[in-house]
Amino acid sequence: MKSMAKILNGVEIAAAIKAEVAEEVRSLAAGGITPGLAVVLVGHVHASEIYVRSKVKTSGELGIRSEMLTPPESVTTEELLALIADLNARDEVDGILIQLPLPKHVDTRRLLEAVSPEKDVDGFHPINAGRLLGGRPALTPCTPAGIMEILRRSGLPVMGQHAVVLGRSDIVGKPMAMMLLNASATVTVCHSKTVDIGHYTREADILVAAIGKPGFVTAEMVKPGATLIDVGINRVTDAAEVARFFPGDAERAAQFAKRGSTLVGDIHPEAFALAGAYTPVPGGVGALTIAMLMHNTVKAARTRRGVREAAAVGEA
Repeated sequence: MKSMAKILNGVEIAAAIKAEVAEEVRSLAAGGITPGLAVVLVGHVHASEIYVRSKVKTSGELGIRSEMLTPPESVTTEELLALIADLNARDEVDGILIQLPLPKHVDTRRLLEAVSPEKDVDGFHPINAGRLLGGRPALTPCTPAGIMEILRRSGLPVMGQHAVVLGRSDIVGKPMAMMLLNASATVTVCHSKTVDIGHYTREADILVAAIGKPGFVTAEMVKPGATLIDVGINRVTDAAEVARFFPGDAERAAQFAKRGSTLVGDIHPEAFALAGAYTPVPGGVGALTIAMLMHNTVKAARTRRGVREAAAVGEA
């Protein structure tokens, strides 16, 4: 079945947001302000190193001053708390990001809560979570904030729509539900203990899948014409799985033959044929996360210095 769904191009939307952020950075620079981002990367996790390099590179392209701090894998919670305290005290640092996951012996929650809420560009601090809950201005988690930008900039209605969120993580699921609720959607949250998830997903006008299971949402679980937002990024390395997810897709087959893997989201690609609009994997939600991190860094710089907002990026 040929899909007539609208593809929500996260790369294009992210580029527009980055252009707005760069313009605002130039405006702040005219007033003698350079937003600063500090990224803490503990040890050597290859995927994290790649992701952090991308964040630092994007910062430089947009005119944001960035620095990367790389404590060894053996670092203690107390040593990291001292590092965070130092970054909190430095006025030229507007945003602090602790790259997760941290080593098992480190108390992640204590560290995240040690970051000043005004510099919490990941939006993980309980104070920012509380502000989001109350519908007050806050630094909000980048992935759900990016999803709200996709919906807004694509002209897709949220008010009055039934939104179903699959997943209840503090990073995506819970803040996503709250942002949709704050935008006057009717929200249902499903998770691993939900009985008959398909009963709920088939009622969704907007379905956000952030459950971490490749191809979990099948065509039978989707309401025709729904907006499908796929947060999942799952690497498939089995040829039989590739054939199951992408039957007859020569481009995917060639990619798999070359790399030995391909990406699939939490929504089975067959479901996209039924959608009114959907985010592809890759090229969808993932592209927005770093763009929104840059937005949050500039927002933190403005807020800390009492500079009025000028950018077009909406408040989630």
